[in-house]
Amino acid sequence: MAKRDYYELLNIDRDASTEDIKKAYRKQALQYHPDRNPGDKEAEEKFKEATEAYEVLRDPEKRAMYDQYGHAGMAGAGAGPFGAGFGADFDIADALRAFMRDFGGFGIDDLFGTATRASGRRGRKRKGHDLQIKVKLSLKEIARGVEKQIKVNKLVSCSACGGAGTREGAKPVTCNTCGGSGQIKHVQRSIFGQFVNVTECHACGGEGVVISDPCTECSGSGRVRGSERVSVKIPAGVASGNYITISGGGDIGERKGPSGNLYIIIEEKEEEHFERHGNDILFDLPLTISQLALGTKVEVPTLDGKVLVKVPPGTPSHKIFRLKGKGIPRLHSYGKGDQLVRVIAWVPEKVTKREAELLKELDETLKQRLPHPPEE
Repeated sequence: MAKRDYYELLNIDRDASTEDIKKAYRKQALQYHPDRNPGDKEAEEKFKEATEAYEVLRDPEKRAMYDQYGHAGMAGAGAGPFGAGFGADFDIADALRAFMRDFGGFGIDDLFGTATRASGRRGRKRKGHDLQIKVKLSLKEIARGVEKQIKVNKLVSCSACGGAGTREGAKPVTCNTCGGSGQIKHVQRSIFGQFVNVTECHACGGEGVVISDPCTECSGSGRVRGSERVSVKIPAGVASGNYITISGGGDIGERKGPSGNLYIIIEEKEEEHFERHGNDILFDLPLTISQLALGTKVEVPTLDGKVLVKVPPGTPSHKIFRLKGKGIPRLHSYGKGDQLVRVIAWVPEKVTKREAELLKELDETLKQRLPHPPEE
């Protein structure tokens, strides 16, 4: 099913301020919060959708990407090449934590009832860190699209213990502090009612178990330093600052926890002959005064081969010729930009005695035809 527009979801204008976005989200989040709608899957989905919209629009960089590319700019690997990547791993627990981060976690802020501050679901494994890798591309690679093999240094599952973190034959034991729930509850009473503050257990990190006999290879974390080769398909038309999200390509979490994401950041290599302007590219073609005056035909390099350019007689310096469709493909769209060929009058730094004589002779002839301002 097609995703709804984030601005429409939060019922705000596209030029809404950060404060407006926050207020709109809080209103919807409180309306559809799971604690207020127990067992209501439709309300849960609306809460998750509103949170997803908020997480994008609250971040200036993600918002700019969304404004430019729409949902295609936010898709993770498998759904589209660019953006933050809200895929299957963005579940209701993630949405609840995002709400708690900015609004204290009170999902049902009812002063005359019981408010619960939650910090995650029971026994949830910690996710590994996200990683970033910069990939430099030439304009030719950007114009055609390219597949890159990238070596990623990261934390991988420990082969000695299979990621469990325990010695061979040993097992984790139930945490004595939280009794295996992974949470510590603190009850506070006031004239407004009872508040239950639920926090992550500090002893087990919310897992509900502790490692009493750790693996000697990974010291109980279930992960070690390693590397992995990743194949990345980069579409034509990307630019510096674009990025590709590979879900699960980052560090693996402790003791079989889910892996973080890998972000491939695009950088453009500096080109000696071409200068990029959006989807157009500019090429400077030096010509002699004689070639400009008499006209000429010159082969000009492009990103996919040479093209013959006809320069008519009397062409002034800095005139631009446009080669249609010889530029950069438009990302997530059809067609290409153009190549702009700018002719530049080339002046030698030094001339021979004979060249100087010829130039002086030519100058005596041409300066008589030089246009002058009208006399008053």
